[in-house]
Amino acid sequence: MSAEVKTGYKLTEVGVIPDDWDVTLLGSLVSSLDAGVSVNSVETEAGYAHDESILKTSCVYGGKFYSEEHKKILHQDIKRAKLNPRKNSIVISRMNTPALVGECGYIDQDYPNLFLPDRLWMTRHEGRRPMCVLWLSYLLSYGSFNRAIKESATGTSGSMKNISKGSLFILQVPLPKKVEQESIAEALSDADALIESLEQLITKKRQIKQGAMQELLNPLDGWKKVKLGSLGVFLKGSGVKKDESMSGNIPCIRYGEIYTKHKYYIKAFDSWISPEVAATAKRIKSGDILFAGSGETKEEIGKCVAFVGNIEAYAGGDIVIFRPNNANSLFLGCYLNTESVNRQKASRGQGDAVVHIGSNALADIDLIIPHVDEQAVIASVLFDMDAEIGVLEAKLEKALQLKRGMMHNLLTGKIRLV
Repeated sequence: MSAEVKTGYKLTEVGVIPDDWDVTLLGSLVSSLDAGVSVNSVETEAGYAHDESILKTSCVYGGKFYSEEHKKILHQDIKRAKLNPRKNSIVISRMNTPALVGECGYIDQDYPNLFLPDRLWMTRHEGRRPMCVLWLSYLLSYGSFNRAIKESATGTSGSMKNISKGSLFILQVPLPKKVEQESIAEALSDADALIESLEQLITKKRQIKQGAMQELLNPLDGWKKVKLGSLGVFLKGSGVKKDESMSGNIPCIRYGEIYTKHKYYIKAFDSWISPEVAATAKRIKSGDILFAGSGETKEEIGKCVAFVGNIEAYAGGDIVIFRPNNANSLFLGCYLNTESVNRQKASRGQGDAVVHIGSNALADIDLIIPHVDEQAVIASVLFDMDAEIGVLEAKLEKALQLKRGMMHNLLTGKIRLV
């Protein structure tokens, strides 16, 4: 039984769209697809005085064009390079991994010193019906239409797929009037501008915080040299198997999450264990510092986070727990991940394929730290800066969700702007 289509809409090959929208082939909107050529290039720019660079296939993603994703062309290949990104065109990844093939990005200006490789296409629209190219770039990056592009890719290799011009040109797309295309593109562009401004502000705030950390954690006159072991006691986490990490609703930290999920202190949990598993695991207390006792390299061994919550929580195996009795835990969560401390941890790591570090080695680490009252002040400053970044990150996530909703509603005609 077909779904009921409300008044003012019609059911088409591309789904339900407004009555006054058409359905057309992508080939009627794109006159040609031009590709660049492969040239020899290098990642490093040292020693290359010229500005000519070849784009990476990672330069397009989610409808955006990232001009910084490029490599320097070798001198002898500069004359072979052709096809610069042109304003008001779309670059499409025609050959890439299954996840990235079919990604596209809108070009908002000319780039005379950048060149396309043969794995990227650039659209031309001369002689085709009047159309807003920015609207088309949003449409081609939208869920169902972008999936259709990806699904048209062929290839026997699981690591590389290829899209043909023929399969792309026969893709059916909805077509509003040009004035509505422009309104949709303007609304989505405004959403992108908000997202970009939040991303830039977050980057700036993170840089400020990083500079503040380097300044505030740098030893001053009056700071004392102590061994980490003199500030508290060490305990050992108990094993929580991977298949037990989602067995209940009691929060748990596993050692790998210290590397991948947390920075300086635990904000949220990703593993949840049952009461039965918790009975054999080690409960952690507010103020504990959790060290990853295993890792892949000596440079990262002993990464640590502070637990400052007041809830029941547990630590899995390969976690070394430090329980301070005369130090500020938030301060230690930051300080014990500084470069000077990391070098000491790396020198004490044991093993090659898998590196380990234990409580004895950690206890012997030298620290130069202020009085606990000053530690608290430093920790408060860094915590407040982190909280400010957290608020901005939440705003960014809401803006991204808003844009996703706008794309769904505007590009399918569920909400009309004209």
